[in-house]
Amino acid sequence: MVKILVDTASDIDLTEAQKTGVELIPMKITIGEEEFLDGINLSHRQFFEKLIESAELPHTSQINPFQYEEEFEKLTADGSEVVAIVLSSRLSGTYAGAVQAAEKFGGKVHVVDSMNASLGERILCQHAVALRDAGKSAKDIAAELDRVKNNINLLAVLDTLVYLKKGGRISAVTAFAGEVLSIKPVVGVIDGEVKLVGKAIGSKKSNNLLNKLAAEKGIDFSMPYGVMYSGLDDSMLKKYVADSGALWQGHTDNIPSYMIGSTIGTHIGPGAIGVAFFSK
Repeated sequence: MVKILVDTASDIDLTEAQKTGVELIPMKITIGEEEFLDGINLSHRQFFEKLIESAELPHTSQINPFQYEEEFEKLTADGSEVVAIVLSSRLSGTYAGAVQAAEKFGGKVHVVDSMNASLGERILCQHAVALRDAGKSAKDIAAELDRVKNNINLLAVLDTLVYLKKGGRISAVTAFAGEVLSIKPVVGVIDGEVKLVGKAIGSKKSNNLLNKLAAEKGIDFSMPYGVMYSGLDDSMLKKYVADSGALWQGHTDNIPSYMIGSTIGTHIGPGAIGVAFFSK
């Protein structure tokens, strides 16, 4: 038997994992004095309710080798092999911990560096589930994921620079200027890292830029894809989907929509929207 394990930086929560037969290993998040397990005892909605109320920026902790070792021990106990899909090694030390733990299991555990996060990591996991359900071996699934992962495009428009400022990712001056000018940064995951790929003034122009970048890449509709939003309100995402009709028309009547969770939401705050897909 092959088991798929993924961390909660993918924004997959416990309910969804159980529906798809995926094993979930949670990132830890500390808000004030309280510690939570992302997607387990802290839902995405609960996280944003707490984020909006909190004066402090939450703190996320990477999954350590011991946690992975415990999980691998449990999953391989019945003779199963494991494909572990992990948050980009360029964003966290979690991947190194998973590799260290996997070395103790004699080739039964295959660790895949997703080189992505959030919806990008999620759609790679969805592809893994399809391969598992098609009867592929763990080794073949891991090899296929490594082959296609660099075709994943994750693009997002951020509503605010405040959380990047709080996390020390940008200067207070840059954040202030961005807020005053209503500059909406457009970011993408490139070579496993979050990078600025453009900026626009106002939501309409930023949505147009997002559409332009996605159209240039070309969506492979035979593979998983979707859109995402952060915060308690998905109205901006609905507006984006309406504005991006040309991207989807003639290809799909169903655009899967997902809420961003606490691991990524901590750094981008509410009001972000995005899209992820495999390019042709």
